[in-house]
Amino acid sequence: MSFRHPYLILSYFLLLCLCCSCQPDNPGERVYIAKGRTVEIVGSNGNYTLYRHGKPYFIKGAAGYEHFDKIKAYGGNSVRVWHAEDAGQILDEAHANGLTVTLGLWLGREREGFNYYDKESVAQQKEAIRKIVEKYKDHPALLMWGIGNELYAESSNIKVWNAVNDIAEMIHEIDSNHPTTTTVMNVPEKVVNLIAKRCPALDVLSINSFGAMHDLKGALARSDWKGPYIVSEFGARGYWEAFFTEWLAPIEQTSSEKAEYSRERYKLTVAADSGRCLGSYVFLWGSKHETTPTWFSLINDKGEETQLVKVMNELWTGKETKINQAPYVAYLTLNEKHAKDNVYLEPGRAAMAKVYAFDPEGKPLRLHWEVLPETEMKDGSADKEKTPVPVKGILGKPADHTITLTPQQEGAYRLYVYLYDGDGNVATANFPYFVKK
Repeated sequence: MSFRHPYLILSYFLLLCLCCSCQPDNPGERVYIAKGRTVEIVGSNGNYTLYRHGKPYFIKGAAGYEHFDKIKAYGGNSVRVWHAEDAGQILDEAHANGLTVTLGLWLGREREGFNYYDKESVAQQKEAIRKIVEKYKDHPALLMWGIGNELYAESSNIKVWNAVNDIAEMIHEIDSNHPTTTTVMNVPEKVVNLIAKRCPALDVLSINSFGAMHDLKGALARSDWKGPYIVSEFGARGYWEAFFTEWLAPIEQTSSEKAEYSRERYKLTVAADSGRCLGSYVFLWGSKHETTPTWFSLINDKGEETQLVKVMNELWTGKETKINQAPYVAYLTLNEKHAKDNVYLEPGRAAMAKVYAFDPEGKPLRLHWEVLPETEMKDGSADKEKTPVPVKGILGKPADHTITLTPQQEGAYRLYVYLYDGDGNVATANFPYFVKK
């Protein structure tokens, strides 16, 4: 090829450089050129920015399906959901509250019976997702598509990641205005390396991380993924990474401990890695039973808020919150011992529990105590757990911040205390114990 004009030569080499920059040698690197899309990522080499309608958009989000008005009121801007059931309603409600949505596209899991070697099943799944994308791609609240959730357990099967990439490619063909992502738990290096290699159509990596969140930057640096990421779930230390009793009951943090724990990790990762981290979603904006009814619940089923909600208001706005604070609970003891002391009780012999707590505004607190049998995960899925029926007839009359407990039946149990300030706030603590003769 020959050129007779120097401007043509310069144009050719500029075009060549641009094309090369979009195809980095490292398969985990991502290079994004601004194209004026509704939502897009722009940047390269560890310096990325998410744009929405041409303006930088840092995700200040919550994962959950309710209380969207509170997310907006407290300074948040986005919500993440795991599946597209009731997607229209979720998108409409989010839009009405000025929020965006990372809309989950649930994929079958091999451990739950889905076979990624079955071409017909994979094709049917892809077609079902195509219909969802076509239906909601133009919704004004849509931020990005979340393809699958925590598929990492099937990491050794490259068919899984081939399917994820095929879906991402299909989405880009139908909808050029919204990025694609998939979600892993923490940074399992082999899994993330597979994603980097097998899923070039993915725009961003989403990471659910709790106790290990403080090391996300280092873990990603050791992996092949060099593109942008989102912390798609974070909050209290997970029950799978907690301290355990001798009978393997996980020890839960108090609601006040969870708040400070989450604040610290947010600052260490989300706020400190603005070059690669595009934002985060706190988990869970609402109430659910997962090991306990309080482990991840930021807001109870009556709409009362824990201290972590107030912390998110501060983190989202960058200002000290003016919202009435939730009660502060330091710790709960049983027979003057802590949960880590492995407390065993005898049937028929009374024990004394005491909670050390106060209201920051100085109001008297109303306490509610209850005992629940320890939850058993029978099928390996915490999502299917239900709150057990409280044990009756074993709690005495509460006095100030103490109560007596007289166990009857042998087994593993957990004592709960809920502290209410009368202003829509709640604090929680619980104590696992074992009853045996």
